[in-house]
Amino acid sequence: MSYLHNVEQWLDNVVIGLNLCPFAAKPRRKGQIRIAIYETDSLETLMENIYQELIRLDETPVCDLDTSLVVCPNVLQDFDEYNQFLDMVDALIRQCDRDGIYQVASFHPDYYFYGTQPDDAENLTNRAPYPIFHLIREDSMEKVLAHYPDPEGIPERNIEKMNALSEKDVRRLFPFLFSKP
Repeated sequence: MSYLHNVEQWLDNVVIGLNLCPFAAKPRRKGQIRIAIYETDSLETLMENIYQELIRLDETPVCDLDTSLVVCPNVLQDFDEYNQFLDMVDALIRQCDRDGIYQVASFHPDYYFYGTQPDDAENLTNRAPYPIFHLIREDSMEKVLAHYPDPEGIPERNIEKMNALSEKDVRRLFPFLFSKP
């Protein structure tokens, strides 16, 4: 299967299908989510790719492009390295004077939250088939949050959903966690 297929399957079945992000279905339906797959093995090139995605977001009306998923299947397989690079992406956003305009959400096959064990179910909320940097327009987020009841409760509800999944559900929804070499 292709990288794109795997990311779309994760997006549709996990993120939207489990309603982990209650704001993703509408832009997905409208074709406003860009899935940008960069097969580089260079971190320098990846940073340039992320910069170009920020420029693309700047230059494209929100009605055509609301958000970008930057997928990097060939680098940052180690979660600690990914987290360090995430800090650099945040710094890039600040350096480009885009702080308050864009934010980045993070997804990784080995994602785990501080204070959790790697196998804790709650980590599934941010597990994806590949390292992904989700570039989000803050204006778009503010608009949807203004009309959503109890957005602060989303993380807790998502943790409950992950804990309620059976082993069979986890294997079906997250096949990439079980096919590692």
